Amino acid sequence: MSTEAGLHADLPRLARQNTRPKAGIVHLGLGAFFRAFGAVYIEEAMAQSGGDWGIVGVSLKSPRMRDQLAPQDCVYTAVELGQDGEKLHQVESVVAIMVAQEDPEAVIAAMAAADTRIVSLTITEKGYCHDPATGRLNREHPEIKADLVSELPLSAPGFLVRALQRRKAAGLPPFTVLTCDNLPENGRLVKSIVLDFARLLDPELADWIETRGRFPATMVDRIVPATKPEDIDDLAARTGQFDAAPVLHEPFRQWVIEDDFVPDYGAGARPDLAVAGVELVEDVTAYEHMKLRMLNGTHSSLAYLGYLAGHDTIADTVTDPVFARFVKGIWRNEIIPSFTAPNGVDLQVYADALLARFANSAIRHRTWQIAMDGSQKLPQRILGTMRDNLAAQRPCPGLITALAAWMIYVSGTDLRGQPIDVRDPMAERLKDVIANAPSLSERVPALLGIREIFEPELAGRIVEPVTSAHSRLMENGVIATLEDMA
Repeated sequence: MSTEAGLHADLPRLARQNTRPKAGIVHLGLGAFFRAFGAVYIEEAMAQSGGDWGIVGVSLKSPRMRDQLAPQDCVYTAVELGQDGEKLHQVESVVAIMVAQEDPEAVIAAMAAADTRIVSLTITEKGYCHDPATGRLNREHPEIKADLVSELPLSAPGFLVRALQRRKAAGLPPFTVLTCDNLPENGRLVKSIVLDFARLLDPELADWIETRGRFPATMVDRIVPATKPEDIDDLAARTGQFDAAPVLHEPFRQWVIEDDFVPDYGAGARPDLAVAGVELVEDVTAYEHMKLRMLNGTHSSLAYLGYLAGHDTIADTVTDPVFARFVKGIWRNEIIPSFTAPNGVDLQVYADALLARFANSAIRHRTWQIAMDGSQKLPQRILGTMRDNLAAQRPCPGLITALAAWMIYVSGTDLRGQPIDVRDPMAERLKDVIANAPSLSERVPALLGIREIFEPELAGRIVEPVTSAHSRLMENGVIATLEDMA
């Protein structure tokens, strides 16, 4: 029995209430976000329109999610956190959980099964084993190098290609690859990564995937803070049942998907997602820019600057008047002018709604949590906007300042001289670069010289303004710097 279960040994475990659906989807990366988002939509689609779309969740590395959910038959509670209180919903669309590291063959078999028509992913930016600056497969990634010589993979691209290889050999159509991660043109990016890998393995397989496979792009939006032990305790006290893995989420949600699924399956290629409120469109790009730049870009900006200013959560940060002015300013002057709005969407109304979502005090979304993995997030959340602004000769001092704050953050020491627990797949590389560039005049160019993050042309144009912003933050602190900017 786990420690968590031991604390609630006197309570009955959460249990499935409804008939288990047959599996039709394999999902790689069954973390809190997908369980609070995609799994809920899919359950609602099955409830309203039927279909066998049960989800086989796959943890690529850790057995933790399997160990938490298996004793309660894979069901869990989704807790909606609104300003007017909480709403509870038991989610039952997940039907099994596998741990890839323990049994990769079983995972490939599930993905290659005839009933599996969709393989979806929420593996975060770093899970795609690519170079964020170029969007191509990182052939030197240790997991990719291992997967090219082993039929039992370690990486998500390896699992996708090996499972597609097995389907081709069995005479089955490919599955639709449905990425739900915050990456620009995410469907096309994942297709490129998969084809890069497949061509290294078998050019004929790559041609088959390119011709018959489908990789629709998506935009996903719901704020899902990390579940804390006290959340589990509170839920158990209120319900009288023990749930080892509840998820917390805001009321808002939006899922936009390009309606381009593998045609071999006809009407059975996907759940009836529209009936659950999913927007099925021809091209998701405008929605993607809106969300990545306006939500994720400001989220990351607020995370680095808010953390350095001593704010624990995004809600704490935006209720600080200095930060409220800052975020409104970068939306108005730097982000909204950088892209074309989706048809029928008023971006100022969207910005106002975002600010209200950020200020939801029921959502304890920590600045430290959002600041993780910045080397993977910056290119699509901030640098693309910056590049477009510079091309239009439009200054972007707010985003420049946010980038300078990231540089201070990854140094591992905050503005008060306290250590920062930097979590990033490039943490050691960043640490070495900073150690070898002790002065500010050396540090900024050295960090901008990391080609996996920064395009050389953009990096060359922003050395001076980022150095100036870095200096102002170090000398004056965050609040004074943002006040001067305003």
